[in-house]
Amino acid sequence: MGALIAGVILLCIFYFVGKRSFRTIVQRLFGLVIERLLSDKYHENLMELWSAVRRTSIQNILEISLRAEDGKLIQRPLGSARTLPHYDTLMFVPGQMARLPKEGTIPVDMKVTLGPKAEKPLQIQIPLMIAGMGYGEGLSEEAKVALAKAAKQVGTAANSGEGPFLKEEREAAGKFIWQISRTPWGHNLQAIAAADMLEVQMGQGARMGPFTIEPFAVKGKAQKLMGISPVQSVVTPAVIPGINTPWDWPKYVTDLRAEAAGKPIAIKIMATGALERDLAVCLEADFDVIVLDGSQGGSSGASPLICDDLGIPSLLALVRAERFLRDQGARKDVSLVVAGGYVTPGECLKAIALGADAIYLGTVPLFALIHKQVHKILPWEPLTQLVWYNSPYKQRLDINLASKSVANVLKSMTMEMEEGVRALGKTVLSEVGPNDLVALDEWTAQVTGVKRAYPWQS
Repeated sequence: MGALIAGVILLCIFYFVGKRSFRTIVQRLFGLVIERLLSDKYHENLMELWSAVRRTSIQNILEISLRAEDGKLIQRPLGSARTLPHYDTLMFVPGQMARLPKEGTIPVDMKVTLGPKAEKPLQIQIPLMIAGMGYGEGLSEEAKVALAKAAKQVGTAANSGEGPFLKEEREAAGKFIWQISRTPWGHNLQAIAAADMLEVQMGQGARMGPFTIEPFAVKGKAQKLMGISPVQSVVTPAVIPGINTPWDWPKYVTDLRAEAAGKPIAIKIMATGALERDLAVCLEADFDVIVLDGSQGGSSGASPLICDDLGIPSLLALVRAERFLRDQGARKDVSLVVAGGYVTPGECLKAIALGADAIYLGTVPLFALIHKQVHKILPWEPLTQLVWYNSPYKQRLDINLASKSVANVLKSMTMEMEEGVRALGKTVLSEVGPNDLVALDEWTAQVTGVKRAYPWQS
């Protein structure tokens, strides 16, 4: 016992002496660093980097280095980091005295019908859908199956994205949207027959025009399903095959409708400054659903210029599209789905108040996939390495846990939106409109057409 006590005392002495020495060493080093930073001439000072970062940002410095590395087009994942006008300057007007809110026990009808004029409209239980994130080009089979399972659990639809048809994804999903992309595998008859809605993809918020798939980027199962060479690059067309002029679209949709067997046909486009001109072509072609992707939309990979400098923000896209469709008398017949930068229940409910029928979510389910699984990858790799197709760590993703996490996020967001609808004194999602909003500044009021929150001059 005496020896044990002596040992403990000796350890305590070493600890406190060591701790004091360590603190002294760190303090001296810190002092030397600070003295150096505060005395070196600017062009020799490490703080020069701080000035450069504030002027250009760490992301720009990183991308300069990536371009300098091999002189090739760089592919940035997850879209733009720019701060663009969104929904922060809009606030809801809850019921209170003149209009009473609804009790929490009263159910709220959140169901949505897309493509009402089609023979077989797509009906979903909530207004939130899983956005198109392609298998092989972006996500792994594990991630795609998990997303499909989650969508089925909450009664919504999962979108295939630009990747090849993955039978396992279709089997796991309840409602399935097949995206007919500009790729060689985009027009897949098996996928068209298996889908509940078709979505022709001409553009998206973070990618437009042709793109190249390098042979080393996609290997294995996805490569076989795509039918591409393992040694040659594939350059996708800039437009859907068969479309040479805007006047080719009506025939294209007519032919596709024969294959669709009554299912709604959507068109997905990047929202641009020429939005009304593009929408006019969409109406002339007789699409059932229009999907607008604002410039906040993401992608598995696109050049920074496409991500940052093309298109218009989601808020402006929605307002302009809704007005145009209403002016053309097409609002009741054509559904409007929005995407790009939607991450909170409040933003989604505001979009619906301004005229959207449903919202595609990409970033939200993507990060929900890895909930409770980040320890499998951090701190050595980015979190998304758990879900990318070309990652050596993709098989570490627990599909059942991932699908549960995504379903929980969608359930939680829907419950918040239901709470918001009740606070407005309403019981049906479609009853929420622009009169339930006020704008916090003049610009937002003019853009959206809603009242300002402060008195206006006559």
